[in-house]
Amino acid sequence: MGIFLAIQGAASQGVLWGLMTLGLFITYKILNFADLTVDGSFALGGSVSAILITSGFSPYLSLVIAFFAGSLAGLVTGLLHTKLKIPGILAGILTMIALYSVNIRVMGQANIPLLGQETMLTLTSSFGLSKTLGSLLIGSIFSAIVIAILYWFFGTELGSAIRATGSNEKMVQALGINTESMKNIGLMLSNALVAFSGALVAQSQGYADVGMGTGTIVIGLASIIIGEVIFGKRFSFWYRLMSVVFGSILYRIIIAIVLQLGMKSTDLKLLTAVIVALALALPVINAKRTRHQKRKINRLQKKSETNKKASIQ
Repeated sequence: MGIFLAIQGAASQGVLWGLMTLGLFITYKILNFADLTVDGSFALGGSVSAILITSGFSPYLSLVIAFFAGSLAGLVTGLLHTKLKIPGILAGILTMIALYSVNIRVMGQANIPLLGQETMLTLTSSFGLSKTLGSLLIGSIFSAIVIAILYWFFGTELGSAIRATGSNEKMVQALGINTESMKNIGLMLSNALVAFSGALVAQSQGYADVGMGTGTIVIGLASIIIGEVIFGKRFSFWYRLMSVVFGSILYRIIIAIVLQLGMKSTDLKLLTAVIVALALALPVINAKRTRHQKRKINRLQKKSETNKKASIQ
């Protein structure tokens, strides 16, 4: 019973964090950009949402504002990279560091509790749903909407140009497309989704904290890799987007089960590192095994052909 409740809670958190993973998927997989801004923009979304809710704003409006705040963080990283020619990974680190101070400025303190405040879960609780089921429902609805929008957007001319920029930047430049603008738009959209996820998580857990985004990049990468390893890259682009969210849910479930089995919470970072390493190694191991099997089959075929020729002679 305890494990079942833990899995249920993990799934509800996983689907909320899945929106962050979708944002990271845009930069990491589509734009081929190692963006570390997400650690700061995730906390930025939670900070903006929390301060607006405690100031009397609607929790729904706070999500919209958090979305645009995240896009501004992505734009800063993009401008540092495209205009000042700072390497992408360093540009993300600089923005992430700056956002720590920005988040404290936004909240006025290190954390803001949302106890007694109206949040997204207030609506679901009025229908008799528990906090866990309410988070799961809200996360599922938003994930479905975001996946549908992203699937449509990346099928448009602009979205296709962003995907092409990540695949072959020089070819896109030869076609007369401004790749700097494509990078900026991609980074803005990515960090907007990350901040949106941070706002939802803050409302779900009942507080926003300046350090709530720590390790976001590792969690997101683990979720993306787990989703790709388990679900593969079959069918079309929408399937890959769905696998990212399912990967986030599976990651949370794995963590919950391990904690239920007695692992200390202080060892979670180590466990995450091991999961990411294994997930990254599995495709390589499978590729080597496939090549080994093919060589083995080829040797058997050659041996069989040699034996046939010998028997004929």
